[in-house]
Amino acid sequence: MKKNGWLSKCYLGILLFLMYLPIAFVILYSFNDSKLAVSWRGYSLRWYAALFQNEGMLEALKNSLILGIASCFLAALIGTLGAVGLSKVHLRSKGILEYVALLPLMIPEIILGMVLLAFFSLLQLPMGMLTLLIAHTVFCVPYILMEVKARLAGMDKSLEEAALDLGATPVRTFFDITLPLIMPAVASGALLAFAMSMDDVVISVFVNGPRTNTLPIKVYTQLKTGVTPEINALCTLMLAITLLVLLIYTLVKKILKKA
Repeated sequence: MKKNGWLSKCYLGILLFLMYLPIAFVILYSFNDSKLAVSWRGYSLRWYAALFQNEGMLEALKNSLILGIASCFLAALIGTLGAVGLSKVHLRSKGILEYVALLPLMIPEIILGMVLLAFFSLLQLPMGMLTLLIAHTVFCVPYILMEVKARLAGMDKSLEEAALDLGATPVRTFFDITLPLIMPAVASGALLAFAMSMDDVVISVFVNGPRTNTLPIKVYTQLKTGVTPEINALCTLMLAITLLVLLIYTLVKKILKKA
């Protein structure tokens, strides 16, 4: 199959079609007047109005956003410092340390959730937002650690050495040289970690408290009684916000390049 042949283009088109078709149906049926997702009764905004009147769903969304932002901030701090520290040490056990740091990615979520539940029970921590924050930070750290570690491996070490030769302290060198160079990797890792935090159900079910609900758990529990098109409306709004953020980021990036 040629790289730019019609077969490769057809294959790419079919792949993109299958990927985005479910998203298109979610957007379409968020404007459906019917409560059933299998029948179309006409255009309506009733589910968007119902969404903004659903206090439980909005509360779950707020909890997920707070949890995602807080866990990503802590994970970015821990993961960045961990990656920088691993790049500085020269021990025989360095490979083992890197492997241990990435274990949360390799362990099945159900096992990690059970381990965290046992650990929090041993510490007698009340299940709620605190345990959710710790759990989400644990499995978010490896995403940022991997991104920053790869960026550090490709970074020119002579820049740090030049700063040290000119009299800068290691701390000043980190903030003036290293951190600006690895910041794109930190940002991309944090965005990936945020997406994983917003999507998590399995681990959150184990460490969640009776009075705390996240959006994925809220949607999961509603499956027993049937998911209304309010979920479609919520997904459409979140998709629109995501696309808007990406558009603003692209425009700002172009403006900075021209400047």
